[in-house]
Amino acid sequence: MATRNAPSVICQALGHGVTRSKGKAAQWMRKAAENGHTQCCLRLAEHMYFDRPYARENGHVEDAGGVAASMGDMEIIHDVPPDVLASVVHWLRKGGHTPLVPVLAKFRNEALEGAKYCRNEGCEVVGRLQDFKVCPQCKTTRYCGDACQKEDWTTGGHKAACGHV
Repeated sequence: MATRNAPSVICQALGHGVTRSKGKAAQWMRKAAENGHTQCCLRLAEHMYFDRPYARENGHVEDAGGVAASMGDMEIIHDVPPDVLASVVHWLRKGGHTPLVPVLAKFRNEALEGAKYCRNEGCEVVGRLQDFKVCPQCKTTRYCGDACQKEDWTTGGHKAACGHV
């Protein structure tokens, strides 16, 4: 039962066999997380932290088990509202992602400095997720610009993989 809803998240988010809907994908992600799907718990927490579409509405939990009271100085370090941070911590714990500090530090580091999201292996561009272009065909692969997208399409193998997503 723990992995049953995970394929629904992917299908809804990408529009495989159904109309593409980020809202429905977030709802399915919440259901899978409630059932203890480890990756969905992590993704829901991450999406809430970065305020991705529909994540905070669907991932919000009332202060489950006094999470907010036990967070101490975490609220000062992270630039997210306290209720969101409490929900993020809840989902990370539910998914068994402990200790929490390294995971939250990774989230904060990506929020401040960015990360490498370009699929082109030779690219070293670091930035925020929303600054990278999404492949218009598969809508999952990201690139820093047209040059990297063209290079990966011709020599990196994305052309073969793009239709099979």
